[in-house]
Amino acid sequence: MNFVSIRIITGDVARLVDFYERAIGVAADWSTEDFAELRTASATLAVAGVRTVPLFAPGAARPADNHSVIIEFLVDDVDRVHQNLTGSVEDFVQAPTTMPWGNRSLLLRDPDGNLVNFFTPVTPAAVARFARHPE
Repeated sequence: MNFVSIRIITGDVARLVDFYERAIGVAADWSTEDFAELRTASATLAVAGVRTVPLFAPGAARPADNHSVIIEFLVDDVDRVHQNLTGSVEDFVQAPTTMPWGNRSLLLRDPDGNLVNFFTPVTPAAVARFARHPE
C-alpha cells in the first residue's frame, strides 16, 4: 500500500490552489473548476470544492474546519521558504524553529486555516532519517 495524496475541501478552490502553487512552487493540474492536484515526487495535494463532497457522502467534509491535521512539506531551506512567504501569509503560527527531533520547522495557516509545516532536517540523525525519503 502507498500513501499517495491528501485532499483539502474548500469553499474557494482557486484561492487555495494559488496559495499552494506559490508556497510549494508546483503548478496545479486542473481537472475541473472544482478539482486540482499539486503533485510532488512523493505525494499529491488535491484541492476540491464543496460541490465535490456529495459525490462521496453529503456532509462528510466541511471546508475550513480542520483542527487535527498538519500538512507537511520537506524543503531544502525552511528559512528561505519563510522569507519567500513573508508578506503573503497572514498567520505564521511559529517562525522557523529547530525542534527537539532535529527538524527546523515553519508552522503557518493556509488561507482556509489548515496548519502547514515546512521543515528541513538539520541534525545528523534527522538528515539520516529523511535520506531514506527523497523529496
